[in-house]
Amino acid sequence: MINIVTNEVVDGRASSPPPSSPATNTLEGRIRTSLSRIFGLRYGMVWVLLLTFVFARVIYTQFLDPQNLNNMVAQVTPTAIVAVGMTFAIICGGFDLSAAAVFAGASVVYASLSNSMPLWLAFLCTILVGVVCGVINGLAVTVLKVNSFIATLATASLFSGATYWYSDSQPVVSTKAGFETLGTGKWGGIWVATWVLVVVVGVFGFILARTVYGRSIYSVGGNLEASRLAGMRVNVVRTSTFAIVSMCAALGGMIVASQTSVGQANIGPTVTLDAIAIVIIGGTALMGGEGAIWRTVVGILLWGTINNVFSALALDTSKQLLIQGAILLIAVSLDSLARSRR
Repeated sequence: MINIVTNEVVDGRASSPPPSSPATNTLEGRIRTSLSRIFGLRYGMVWVLLLTFVFARVIYTQFLDPQNLNNMVAQVTPTAIVAVGMTFAIICGGFDLSAAAVFAGASVVYASLSNSMPLWLAFLCTILVGVVCGVINGLAVTVLKVNSFIATLATASLFSGATYWYSDSQPVVSTKAGFETLGTGKWGGIWVATWVLVVVVGVFGFILARTVYGRSIYSVGGNLEASRLAGMRVNVVRTSTFAIVSMCAALGGMIVASQTSVGQANIGPTVTLDAIAIVIIGGTALMGGEGAIWRTVVGILLWGTINNVFSALALDTSKQLLIQGAILLIAVSLDSLARSRR
């Protein structure tokens, strides 16, 4: 167990130190290795992001305007928060298709509870609802032994149906003073929702990269059976990642509800696929065991830049889908090529 849990997380992978060789012990060898890592496929999407920034600046002169950048991040924030949680599930070898249902359900629950209790209590209760949904997903996968794709596809329908039943298929309007602060308030000239995203990225990035729990996620995603034989509580680890996804989805849903002062059972139908796309575009491996929150941040910025340019150019939906699909295909291809070379 010690060998698995305490391995160093290198570039988003739990791995043992590679054996040294004469070529890498020299200064020239170390420099060559460092340059290869920086300019190689491992950081391919970072270079794609930089090129996208340049392209966006050329065709949209206001792209680098601070107000535009602020708005760009705010627009993608709800989906970005879900993507941060989805990173945990994918690295651990899972998949959560119920995020959009939890996202919509949380918007309805938060708006409803805000009318009958203090906002902070409504916030905590909604987060708890999200965690419970995630635990249900985790138990379906670990206890009932259902494939995560199928299990979360089923629970997505279950959660969505419960939301429609709870709201009587009607929008739920919040009349609570201050309800809009989470979604439309500003602090220091930056949207409150953006600050929330920064906190989420910082906290979960630290957990994944710097804690024993984070290293155990890499271990389980990389080799489930070896982790089990090493004495790791793999079912607990896997279930916890689903809880994190649903908690982030609930937070994203609350932000959208706060932006509109309305909770609806049909909001964010593409949130799940968008969040998965962001994670994969950033460079997290679909097969599990490899990835990082910083990679997801790259995906968030790339996704936000693309959508911002789409809005500026007023592109129709067909062209948007074509470009998004091409970028996702490139990202998956780079990931596959990098893994095969390693």
